[in-house]
Amino acid sequence: MLPQDALDILIVSIRDGFVQVSAFVAVTVLLFSYLQYRTSGRIVTFLRNHRRMQPIAGALLGLTPGCGGAIVAMPLYIRGTISFGSVVATLGATAGDSAFVILAIAPGAGVYAYGLAFAASVAFGYAIDHWGLGVRRIDAAVERVAAVMRPGNVAASSVVAGGHGTATGSPEAPRPGDAGSAAVARSSPARLDGALSAPDAAPAGTASSCPPPSDASGPHESADASGTTDGASGVLTTISHVVHLLWWGVAAAGLVAGVMYLARGAPEVTVEVAPTFFGLFTVAGVTGTVLSFYLYFVGRHYMDEAGAGRLRERFGSAYETFQHAAMETSMVTVWVLAGYLLYEYTMGLFALDLRALSTMAGVFAPAAGAALGLVPGCTPQIIFAQLYAVEEVIPFSALAANAISQDGDALFPLMAIDMKAALIATIYTTIPALVVGALVYYLWPFARFGFGVLG
Repeated sequence: MLPQDALDILIVSIRDGFVQVSAFVAVTVLLFSYLQYRTSGRIVTFLRNHRRMQPIAGALLGLTPGCGGAIVAMPLYIRGTISFGSVVATLGATAGDSAFVILAIAPGAGVYAYGLAFAASVAFGYAIDHWGLGVRRIDAAVERVAAVMRPGNVAASSVVAGGHGTATGSPEAPRPGDAGSAAVARSSPARLDGALSAPDAAPAGTASSCPPPSDASGPHESADASGTTDGASGVLTTISHVVHLLWWGVAAAGLVAGVMYLARGAPEVTVEVAPTFFGLFTVAGVTGTVLSFYLYFVGRHYMDEAGAGRLRERFGSAYETFQHAAMETSMVTVWVLAGYLLYEYTMGLFALDLRALSTMAGVFAPAAGAALGLVPGCTPQIIFAQLYAVEEVIPFSALAANAISQDGDALFPLMAIDMKAALIATIYTTIPALVVGALVYYLWPFARFGFGVLG
């Protein structure tokens, strides 16, 4: 790979990540946050009090096109409000940004693929909550592998307890396969809610997957320790609020560019600065990513939003609601860019051909679709959707398997706070993907190429 190629990949990834992903995520996160604001937190209270509805509610969030709905569900798990089975149901039903391509070009295929994903994910989520399905064993295996990574964001606690529960290996740790595991899984959100009066608190004697709030050692205190005046802190606070307002303006422009991009059939977009569609796409994307990096790494410490990725049950004002949505989306933008670069540089360095993987013959096609879903982020999934809907070189069984297996960008917030839960969740979304993909391939007469594609 030539240096110029590496630079081109960097610029395009900075641009595309914001327009293709973050602008759409911002809308969904803002909608959920605004509903929380208008209802004074009653949505979260409803989920906490109706635990049997959680896998269905999570899957419905995941089913919304884009990743925003699933993204807002991840802090609910970290907080202990929803069960691990609900997380798997949410991620399994996640349509991702590839849904926009499928629904625009192959709506018939989208209805069936995402319908299968919803049904399979809900069923598998309930099965995990009630019978465990080996979660404890996978949990322990990942724990052994991840032990050398501490200190870090790999939790030492059981994923069944929402990342805050009894530590793995403790005599009290529930075995999901045991008779009492379902009760523990169902009761853990309520138990945790009582134990966690503050979002980042953890029960005494247990390990928490959530790191201490970053504002505990944030710029305010470090600035004071180094002799920085309060005036400098006040200037940064003002700058951060101005950047926040600018961010929303750029996000609106990015959303317009993203909608136009999808309406045009997801074409190649050249990098340019001009009063054109390509110029809007480029300027909004690059500017939005730069502002997102500022908000995530600097601004949140000066705007009382250091707990990005944490659940906010109530908002004091509409401005607070917009601020929280911007911070959440900025965190996603950082992780999305990391995912874009990892994917693009890997494909470039090793000369990998996604088309060759996706067009594997026979029953290996749905297996390839499920395997591709293990890759975090939406970039490979969008390419996969284009191969199905535009070029018609992969069968519907592979699309259905990928629809279940892919976690989209919703996995990034969970990775940022609880890497172990993220790894286990993505493993468990692959299992129903393989099963459904194989069943569709063998039993469904429309499992071949071009099903549901507009003429």
